[in-house]
Amino acid sequence: MRVQGSGRFGSRAALLAGSVALVVAVATCAKPSGVATVGDEPSLRVALVAGGSEARVGGTGTVGAMVGGTVRFRLSRGEEVRITPDGRAVRVSGAASGRYERVTFVSLDRSRFVTVGGKPYRGVVEVYVSGGGVTAVNEVSTEAYLAGVINAEMGRRARGEEAALEAQAIVSRTYALKSRGKYASNGYDLRATVSDQAYTGVSSESEQGWQAVRATAGLALTYDGELITSFFSSTCGFSTASPEEVFRFGRRLPYLRPVSDAHAGGHYCDISPHYRWTVEWGGEDLTRILRETVPSVLGVERAAIDQLSDVRVQRTGPSGRVVEVRIGVGRGEIPVFGPDLRSVFRQPDGRRLGATGFQLAVDKSGGRVVRVRASGAGWGHGVGLCQWGAVGRARAGQDARTIVSTYFPGTRLERLY
Repeated sequence: MRVQGSGRFGSRAALLAGSVALVVAVATCAKPSGVATVGDEPSLRVALVAGGSEARVGGTGTVGAMVGGTVRFRLSRGEEVRITPDGRAVRVSGAASGRYERVTFVSLDRSRFVTVGGKPYRGVVEVYVSGGGVTAVNEVSTEAYLAGVINAEMGRRARGEEAALEAQAIVSRTYALKSRGKYASNGYDLRATVSDQAYTGVSSESEQGWQAVRATAGLALTYDGELITSFFSSTCGFSTASPEEVFRFGRRLPYLRPVSDAHAGGHYCDISPHYRWTVEWGGEDLTRILRETVPSVLGVERAAIDQLSDVRVQRTGPSGRVVEVRIGVGRGEIPVFGPDLRSVFRQPDGRRLGATGFQLAVDKSGGRVVRVRASGAGWGHGVGLCQWGAVGRARAGQDARTIVSTYFPGTRLERLY
């Protein structure tokens, strides 16, 4: 069930509805928060479209399009305009047309929303040119943003699994607040994709998600007084990973270290559909894939993959994940390290490998590889919160505080606003 939870921008919309000329203060991108402090709930600027070829903006009610602090035109319910880049300005086409440096769209009807690409969003939407393309930014309160993230990331959960949603709310809030100013040069804090966090606005809200947000309002994770870097992924498989195993930046952070997901009789994340998996390649198919991925990912010339004589795990990391694979070719060996493994060893259908927690079985004939099987555990990078593990822990009776303190050892849970 979708609900229209009460947020800070509901009152803004009511004020706008009664005004003929008004000014909306569209905040510039905030600086990173650094040291955690208690204060007012901040707003976030989330890029729904980032440097795209167009954006389509409308509303579920009457929408006012503001330029320079005054309403330049209005859109009726269901009406939509197409916005494209025009030099350093945007070109608006549709029922209203014109060329503007930037346009801010605000719902003029209480409990109605601005839409981008047909999806409704709380708050306001500002459109301008950045990086040579159209950028559409949703300015929204932190808690309303989270309500559009929780179910997009975790799906709908059954009764008894609420603690997992609350844990996700804490981790996602921490990530969002830590990310303020991340893309300051482009005018926003976060992107609405899994490159940051999946955010789909009102369409993914639910009463269950709002309850998780309200139950954890203002709570975030800190270490030594600063917001932590709160990674999360689908399924750890057996243990979470350390950053240096799977990320290029390779920083060792005391609260991001391998955490076992085991319990008596199994693992908390063994309820995941990706808990265990197998991928198999024929020798010729794998050679063809490597001839595409090794040059693009590693910068090694395609001609180096002349024949495939061996594929073996060379090293594993602190969590047990693979951190180096050696590919045997005619002129020697090509090393592939943890951050590149999932992109180099693409699945036969073109998708990235699910995780780096795997074992290899290699069949050879006449000195050539004829078949390779990867038997894997988990899904995603594995650092930080294990989402399916959180669900399993919630089913076992653990509360959100216990879940987040387990996956981020040594951190403190603090109320920031």
